[in-house]
Amino acid sequence: MRTTPRSTTQDTEAAPRARWRRLAARSRSGEDPSLRAAYRACRLTTRQHDPGMYALVQLMPPALRPAGWALWAAANVLDDLADQDGAEPAERAARVEAWTKALRRDVAAGSGSDPVRRALVDTALRWGLDLSGLYGAMAGTRDDVRGRRFADWAEWRAWCDEGVVPWVDQVGHLFERAGAPMAPRFDRRGDYEHFISGAQLTDTLTDLGSDLAQGLLLLPREALDAWPGAEDDLRRGRWSPAAAALVGATTDLARTWVARPGLTRGMHPGAANLLDTAARLLRAQLDAVDAAGASLLDRTPRPSLATRARILAPARVRARLAWSLTPRAVPAPRRPAADASGPRPAVAADTVLRPPPPHSGGARPPRIAADRMPRHVAIVMDGNGRWAQQRGLPRSEGHRAGSVAAHEMVYGALEIGLRHLTLYAFSTENWKRDTGEITAILEGVRRDLDAGRIRDLDVRQRWSGRPGRLPEELVQAFAHEERRTRARTGLTLTVCLDYGGRDEITRAAAALARAAQAGDVVPDLVDEEVFARHLPHPDMPDVDLLWRTGGEQRTSNFLPWQATYAELYFTPGPWPDVDRRDLWQAVAEYGRRRRRHGAAVPLASPRKPPTAPSAPL
Repeated sequence: MRTTPRSTTQDTEAAPRARWRRLAARSRSGEDPSLRAAYRACRLTTRQHDPGMYALVQLMPPALRPAGWALWAAANVLDDLADQDGAEPAERAARVEAWTKALRRDVAAGSGSDPVRRALVDTALRWGLDLSGLYGAMAGTRDDVRGRRFADWAEWRAWCDEGVVPWVDQVGHLFERAGAPMAPRFDRRGDYEHFISGAQLTDTLTDLGSDLAQGLLLLPREALDAWPGAEDDLRRGRWSPAAAALVGATTDLARTWVARPGLTRGMHPGAANLLDTAARLLRAQLDAVDAAGASLLDRTPRPSLATRARILAPARVRARLAWSLTPRAVPAPRRPAADASGPRPAVAADTVLRPPPPHSGGARPPRIAADRMPRHVAIVMDGNGRWAQQRGLPRSEGHRAGSVAAHEMVYGALEIGLRHLTLYAFSTENWKRDTGEITAILEGVRRDLDAGRIRDLDVRQRWSGRPGRLPEELVQAFAHEERRTRARTGLTLTVCLDYGGRDEITRAAAALARAAQAGDVVPDLVDEEVFARHLPHPDMPDVDLLWRTGGEQRTSNFLPWQATYAELYFTPGPWPDVDRRDLWQAVAEYGRRRRRHGAAVPLASPRKPPTAPSAPL
């Protein structure tokens, strides 16, 4: 029997593998050789600058990996521009700004000459990503070069939320587009935010030495003051007991934030594997920080190769199994706008915001003085069912008409410059209603989200309520809109669905108790501000004006914490009969009221009657 020479066998086996690699490369980045080169450059950049992130990207579905390289290469390029040795802060900030402006131009053109930006734009167009959410994070990177100071951990986490979360959200969008959502359940949203903060704190500790060399110490005053002398020692390059205690306590805090055992419950197994592996790598990195000791000030600590292998080897096996069961295809290349050759992408790579449509009757918004403008208006949208019954229609038609009125409120709020609008759509008590009516309400909300009637407005969309009883696809739709619009700076619209004020306060108390049990909160120091941080939306301002339609005069368990000092405004007409002019009238009424917030307003001193002139003597 004739045997094939070894070299010939290798060549025979290598040829199919090479062809497979070429086909895979073409399927992931298109037929354009320069585009394939751009993705290869992103892969190399990610691998060189951030080996841990590169390892995590390799756990993504093969179809998504080039997109992961493009995102993290862009983040690393911006970090390099911001951290450039030998350059003045103003020069580094200008370079970050120039790169961001160039990305905007490339997004508009649908391509670009810079390889990283070209790959990023192609990723956005293929997968329907909205890159406008990254611009705030890029602006934060630009501002970081001048140094940051944080009063407490709340401010530090807000900085993290601004600079890190938008990049992570883009990865979440990729997984959604690929049909394997990695967004956590809404009841685990706080755990998810803590996890990202823990990852950023781990990165801060890892880069402590290089940051100090640039005069940066990115820890809050709350942490520094707990260890007197630690800040001065670190800035002078001294590894003192105080400095060691500060680093040790901060490392322990990062471990607490990273350890979120229920975070991945209910996720696709491939997405869960990625997050679980990320947590293991972060804990290994924190162990390396602990072991570094004084050398932390001179070099960047890394886990050993053996430690990384123990974590990554089984994770790669799990990833291959998970993605083999649910294969993902790569979308074809797309252009940024519609043309004769194909359809417009479902989501543009950079959403162009438009003004609200004008009022159907030509009404123009009033000019309202800044000191007469409420910051936050909350509305109980009452009377939908009665409106329909009065017209001989099913109650579901009233809810359909009510959604039109809700859009009018958004348009009117944008036109007068209102910053916060909260709508009470469905209460925890509304589950007592007829099943058909409940179904109509929830399906109507989902239709509105899918239709995207306010998608291109400068509206940041949020949801408040309990997720457990709502349809999972509705919860995920809300989560998607929250992530997609988080960088919007106009109106913040919060829809309260399966919401109860007492329930919200009870859940905040439970979250506060868990924080105290974990050592994050000192019970004796809990005040209103600390409690408010544990509400679902701690940045929601107090309600200035609470308006209820439909003739009833009660607040119905709506925002009791935030509306303690709200001005109450009741109108008799049902909700479907209102439009933006009614909002303007409510705001005008608010402007005529005199708010005291518990203080006494001095009465004007009575005028003395004029005295008659004296008669001449």
